[in-house]
Amino acid sequence: MLRAAESSGFEIRDVENLREHYALTLRHWLRRLEAHHAEARSFVDETTYRVWRLYIAGSAHGFRRGHIAVYQTVLAKLDASGQAHLPLTRADWYAQNQRRVTRSTF
Repeated sequence: MLRAAESSGFEIRDVENLREHYALTLRHWLRRLEAHHAEARSFVDETTYRVWRLYIAGSAHGFRRGHIAVYQTVLAKLDASGQAHLPLTRADWYAQNQRRVTRSTF
C-alpha cells in the first residue's frame, strides 16, 4: 500500500499501529452489543446476532494476542514547491485537532 501511495505522488508522513486500540474498542462494542441484545434482535435474527457477537469477540482476541493489526497511515500530497502543509509532529497534529474540536464544541 505504501509503495502504491508513493508511486501515486503521495509522501508517507506517519504510520501508527492501532492494534491495542482496536482490541479495547472491540471489547467495548461487544459489551454494548450484549447489553442491547433485545434491541439488536429487533433488527436481525438470533443467528445473525450470534455471528456478529462471535466475529467481534474473535477479532478482539486476535488484536489483543497480536494476530491481527491495523495501521493508520498519514499521507500528504505535496504542492508544487514540495510543501506538505502539515504540522511537524504527531503531537502538533493532535493539538491542532483538539483546538478545532474545542472551537466547534462551544
